[in-house]
Parts: sequence; C-alpha cells; structure tokens
Amino acid sequence: MSSAQRILSETFGYDKFRLNQLEVIETLLAGKNTLVIMPTAGGKSLCYQIPAMVLDGVGIVISPLISLMQDQVSALQKLGVRAAFLNSTQSSFEQKEVIEQLLAGELDLLYISPERLVMPETFELLDQAKLALFAIDEAHCISEWGHDFRKEYRQLSVLYERYPQTPRIAVSATADQCTRKEIAEQLQLTNAPQFISSFDRPNISYTIGKSGKQLDQLWQYLQQNHPNSSGIIYCRSRKQVEETVDWLSSKGRLSLPYHAGLDASYRQQNQQWFMREDNLIMVATIAFGLGVDKPNVRFVAHLYLPKSIENYYQETGRAGRDGKPAEAWLHYSINDISLSQYWVKNSEAKATHQQSQQQKLGDIIKFCRSRKCRRQVLLRHFSETLPKPCGNCDNCRRVLSWHRLKGLLKQINGQFFR
Repeated sequence: MSSAQRILSETFGYDKFRLNQLEVIETLLAGKNTLVIMPTAGGKSLCYQIPAMVLDGVGIVISPLISLMQDQVSALQKLGVRAAFLNSTQSSFEQKEVIEQLLAGELDLLYISPERLVMPETFELLDQAKLALFAIDEAHCISEWGHDFRKEYRQLSVLYERYPQTPRIAVSATADQCTRKEIAEQLQLTNAPQFISSFDRPNISYTIGKSGKQLDQLWQYLQQNHPNSSGIIYCRSRKQVEETVDWLSSKGRLSLPYHAGLDASYRQQNQQWFMREDNLIMVATIAFGLGVDKPNVRFVAHLYLPKSIENYYQETGRAGRDGKPAEAWLHYSINDISLSQYWVKNSEAKATHQQSQQQKLGDIIKFCRSRKCRRQVLLRHFSETLPKPCGNCDNCRRVLSWHRLKGLLKQINGQFFR
C-alpha cells in the first residue's frame, strides 16, 4: 500500500484516496476479485490502474469504446504511465509494436475491447504475458436490459475459466440492485466483495417539467441559467438532434450534432471540439455517452423521456464532474409517455425483457411525476436513503418557496389585525 500511496501522489497528483478506493486497491493487491460501483467522477479507474502499476505484470482493461480507451491511454501516457491499447484504428505495424511491448513486460496497462478479447489469437497472446489483473470497465454493459448492452460482455466469464488465479475487478457508475446481481452472476463474482459508494451527486440540481412548449422552455432555461456554458442536450431521435442544432444555431448558440447516422470521423471531430471548448452545446442521441470525460459540463438537458432511471442517472452524471454546481434539466410530455409505452408494448423483445422494460419505464414516469424530493426518489431506486430532502431540486425549491410565502402572509396578516 505504500507503493500505491506513492503512485497516487507522485503520478496522479492526489493527496489521499476517495470513497472506497483504498479498500478496493487492498482487495486487488491481496489477489481477490471485486465488484465496484462508484458514481461518475468518483475515481473508479484508479481502483484498477494503481494496482496494475504496483503488481508484477500487466493489467488488462476491457473497455467498450475505442474513443474511451484512446482517451484514457492518452491521459495515462501524459502522466508517464506505461499504457497502450490494441484496436482496429491501428496499423499492423502499430499493433505489432504494442504486442512486442506486452511480451517484453514493458506495459502496466493494456486496453482492449470485449470483442477483441474473446478472439482466440488474443488469448494465445495473453497466455504468453505476465498478467497482473483484469478490469472490466463499464460493467453494466453486461446487462441485456440496459441500452449500453454489449453481447460480448456476457462472454467474459471465460476469464474466470481460463485465468482463475488472476484477480478480476468489475466497475460501473450505474447499476441498481438487479444489475449488480446480473454482473456478479455473469462474471463469476457472486462470492467477491462488493464496494458500493453513494450514488448521490450533491452538486447536481434536478429540474423536471412538462408544461409549455418544449423548445421555448429550453431556450428560457438556457438564457436564464447557461448563456455561455458547455452542456449536453439529449434527444430521442437523429431527426430531433438535427432540428435542435438548427434551432439553436438560429438563436445564436454554438452547437454540434452527434448521432449514429453521422460519419464516424465527423462524430469524432465534433466530440474532440466539444472536449476542448467551454461554450459549446452537444446535441446528441444516447450514441454520445460512454467515455465523455469533460469536467466542466454545466448542464445535461433531456428533450425526451429516458427509458429508465438508470439511463437518466448515467446521462445526467456527465454534468459537474469537476464537483462544481451543475444541473440536470428534463422536459417531457404526455405524448412522450404514450410513445414510450407503445414502443415497449410493440417491441419484439422476449416476454421477460418486455416486462423489465415496462417496469423500468414505469419507474421513470413515477420519478418524473413525483412531488417529493427528486434526490430522495432517485437514491431510493438504488437502495440508498437520504434522510432529509436535498433542497437542490425543483420540488424542494417549490416547497421552500411555499413556506416562505406562508410566512410572509402570516406576517402581513399579523400586522393587518394588530
């Protein structure tokens, strides 16, 4: 642990561990498996990066997106960490170079996708290397009920079968009790210790509305609260993305589109531009998600009803990663509810999957309609209790305003009848 503390300070520039980082690192250094759930910006990556640097051998990080692994490796290399990735964007020469580094023991961390991991040639390569650990990043992708589902994640149980002595860590920022159970079962982690940090992001303020015209409400919100801020606006469809970008441009706000229908190089260019600038708005479908590591996103707005509370929590979690005040704003309509219910009812999913979708949709509808503290309802969904209303959501502010009005009226009445 002295080595881990030194790396934390000298390499990553932090004085002390946060949340459950210390306990997780101790678990991995002891050669044990673990499941870790930490909120966005909670420092999940350090839980496996530091042990991989301390232990003998290389840490294999299974990451779902090329852009995500490239960003993480680039950041690590700038810190002097011996990290690399293997993916389809590399030339055969570049891949050969990484493989030579791996076999020579010159890497502490190697990032690969689940699709590449399960290839026979990858296992042949790993069999020749000294392995420190396996880290399954964004482990909620294993859940077939989630919108980030990747079928290759469900093949990762092979790690337990093929490398039983190599410790494994599964990490995610978004996993309710059911999803955590599914992750543990699929990855053979049912007997492994679980470290569940608080899901609360106290710096994020939650506001949900359904009255008035959607774009008019959005523009009023942006003008009053974020005239120059970076933010993300999530839309239901590619068409809505394009229309919203055109509308914002006509209003003089600089915005960029992001959806799966755009050319990959154009999407990457837009993401890089968004990451660099401080006054851009990214208008996107859920295609813009994993790997968004911009610290100063001041707001995340939804122009549609998310499929579940998990989806909503994950997407809003991209706001305020720097710990400063940020906002989650959502506007939905009765039509959104009807459309979502229609899609679930008429989906071709299996009966059990459809039932799960209906339950999740029902939960997010109740959350939006609730008059109680948003944060209390949100955390309760993740089996966490907040003792008092947060005071930092629209419902709490509404109650506070009512109490203030009552106090003022009482004071006026007292003076009138004196």
